Amino acid sequence: MSRKSVLLVIGGGIAAYKSLELIRELAKRNISSRCILTRAGQEFVTPMSVAALTGEKCYTDIFDHDDEVAMGHIQLSRSADLVVVCPATADLMSRAAVGLASDLASTALLASDKDVLFVPAMNVRMWEHPATQRNVEQLKRDGKQVMQPEEGEMACGEVGLGRLPNLNSICDEIERLLGGSTGNTLVGKHAIVTAGPTIEPLDPVRFLSNRSSGRQGYTIASALLDLGAKVTLVSGPVALPVPSGVDGVHIETAIQMDEAVRDCLPADIFIGVAAVADWRPSQCADNKVKQKGESQTEISVSLKENPDILQTVANLKDGRPELVIGFAAETQDVLEHAREKLHRKGCDWILANDVAGDVMGGRENEITLVSCDGAESWPRLTKDAVARKLATQVADYFEQKETPNE
Repeated sequence: MSRKSVLLVIGGGIAAYKSLELIRELAKRNISSRCILTRAGQEFVTPMSVAALTGEKCYTDIFDHDDEVAMGHIQLSRSADLVVVCPATADLMSRAAVGLASDLASTALLASDKDVLFVPAMNVRMWEHPATQRNVEQLKRDGKQVMQPEEGEMACGEVGLGRLPNLNSICDEIERLLGGSTGNTLVGKHAIVTAGPTIEPLDPVRFLSNRSSGRQGYTIASALLDLGAKVTLVSGPVALPVPSGVDGVHIETAIQMDEAVRDCLPADIFIGVAAVADWRPSQCADNKVKQKGESQTEISVSLKENPDILQTVANLKDGRPELVIGFAAETQDVLEHAREKLHRKGCDWILANDVAGDVMGGRENEITLVSCDGAESWPRLTKDAVARKLATQVADYFEQKETPNE
């Protein structure tokens, strides 16, 4: 990739210090940076630090006469190949969404004729607030790119969505938007992702289920969407919002999930992340089953096998997705069980993960990708990072298949 440049707008949040490392990482990828540092951003990093790393003047004030003579804000906003707002605070995004021009940063964003990437970082409550989500939607409708923040512990001590994405992920996205990563695109592809648990009723009140939070499936759906895919998310009951732009289908039982997946076909990609119950009660009582008043009363429940959604999709005669991926959640002999599942189910890849610890319902995952070509172990990552890594490998798979041999 020939040398490209970004205009980096640094917002006022604790994550601003990471912008300095971002400048260094971009330089390693042959991408130069010119920076606008907001007044709030100067509470966390200094113009001198930014200038030292970029080798360029750091711009701070729209009313600086010398700056306007040397490079007016209009030229500044159009001099780079891409504008990156990192960290993108709730305030910066709100002003950009309504088109305010109250300082150099917001004026440059309004005047720019280049693509703009917002990289949010803020408190989880601020990120989840309806006003912030409306602003994100407006920015996307205006053609701007908005990365999904990561989930984890924040400087304020709270835990949830709002952390600045991993720097490598930010750099990858910048490269993609600059046209330097042709493999990371899934435009024109339809992906079906299943997520969460299923619940199998015993009576109108009680049911059998599992500990799945749905978090990994939801992050995968979001990561595929970020690479341009049309994504349908078939989800069991979870306490997560469907990512904006993803088509959500809500179900409860395994049979309902099986029917929903069939209804959503055809697709190019199927990723079965859901923890589908293997069995369901043979009968569901019409009324709540009452205690008999006897201590330690035993009750027997007859179970019948649920449909195997992954195996069904992988073995379709007509309309089989080109790439079928399953998950193997195991507590022992993980790799051995994953290899066996790969061949028994007939899918293309299996993502094996050990759920003996806090994976189900947790925020991290440790994956081994198993295929007919072998096994590739990934380090322990956040579920957001796992999702982005998987989405990139899916995109690379299609890029390799669709690129003619020279």
